[in-house]
Amino acid sequence: MAGGREKLSEDDLSDFGGIEVRSGEDPREVLANSILELSPDAVLDLSDEPVLGYRRRHELAAVALWHEVPYEGADFLFQPPRRDDLATRPSLAVIGTGKRTGKTAVMGFVARTLAEAGRQPVIVAMGRGGPPEPEVLRGDQISLEPRDLLAMADEGKHAASDYVEDALLGRVPTVGCRRCGGGLAGGVEISNVAQGVEVANGLDGDVMLLEGSGSAIPPVRADVTGLVVPASIPEEHLAGYMGPYRLLLSDFVVVTMCEEPFASSSQISVITSVVADSFRSSAADRGVREEIRVVRTVFRPTPTSSVEGARVFVATTAPREAGEPISRHLEEEHGCRVTGISHSLSDRKKLRNELKAIAQESDILLCEIKAAGIDVATRQALEEGLDVVYMDNVPMGIEGDDPVSVIEWAGDLAIERFGD
Repeated sequence: MAGGREKLSEDDLSDFGGIEVRSGEDPREVLANSILELSPDAVLDLSDEPVLGYRRRHELAAVALWHEVPYEGADFLFQPPRRDDLATRPSLAVIGTGKRTGKTAVMGFVARTLAEAGRQPVIVAMGRGGPPEPEVLRGDQISLEPRDLLAMADEGKHAASDYVEDALLGRVPTVGCRRCGGGLAGGVEISNVAQGVEVANGLDGDVMLLEGSGSAIPPVRADVTGLVVPASIPEEHLAGYMGPYRLLLSDFVVVTMCEEPFASSSQISVITSVVADSFRSSAADRGVREEIRVVRTVFRPTPTSSVEGARVFVATTAPREAGEPISRHLEEEHGCRVTGISHSLSDRKKLRNELKAIAQESDILLCEIKAAGIDVATRQALEEGLDVVYMDNVPMGIEGDDPVSVIEWAGDLAIERFGD
């Protein structure tokens, strides 16, 4: 019973047509407990506006999907995304609310943090440009040079795929996979991630890191899940639609780009409040879950090798508004002089035009491993005689937030849950 009693008698409604009716202060909690007790094949929604508004309706759908039960109504059906139990070691997933959230940068940071804490992480990454068969890159053993990545591109591979970035910047063994399609709740239509996890199970390591792609969720169950949310996200994209489902999956949230011009202090406050106020089922059979841990961060560009004293041209996917703080940080912290910056890594034609004649004023192309970073930017820079240095984006906590401690806690929690 979700509300709307004006058509009913004043008496308590305990059954309807011989079917039990359940009520409570919070329909989400009632639904969660009912699913656990009754093990239904589906949840059938016979409500309507205004008794059950769109946001609350999606919250109830999220509860059903979190319990892996389909949720259907008069003209819709939400199926729980596939999440098979495949990992043979503790697992930690990093998912996002969409593209350009900084998810891959966060995954690299997670891998390095756990490795520095004495763990042996292995990453399984999926992407629309991933390999047709799972492919292993030993980021812990190799250091791919720009010409090596260009050779990969010449072989027809997407040399700037997430798994390449993970291996080079995370510096851990990485298995690259591909996926196609992304549902509203993060399901994928086609993927070879199951085979990729099987490959990862055979590699040395003690914790598996599962990376989402855009808003898509790895089709593998994880012991712990972290959600990457840009501070600029519209509130409704997190509190409405399938935001509540992603929050139910999550144990921690990394809020990225917590600074102007991406987001104001009031926007950051709204997002952290939405996360803090999100529904957390207390159903005993799923385990009492802590509140979501939130860490607010900003990204800081970090070259993978020294650029001190050099004239550098920067190629990035960051929006134009980020150009000034990127340049300032590189000059102040890494001792280079930024001669120019392109924000067009995702636009090959525009990128080619912006890279013309960069050798006249620059010594180094400082480039992200994304989009056209290899097949266009690296190629053009090498052809003009420039050195190429790749650039990481490192999440740093603000106002006392400590991403390192949150990741170390998440790693310990994954081991604890796997043991249970």
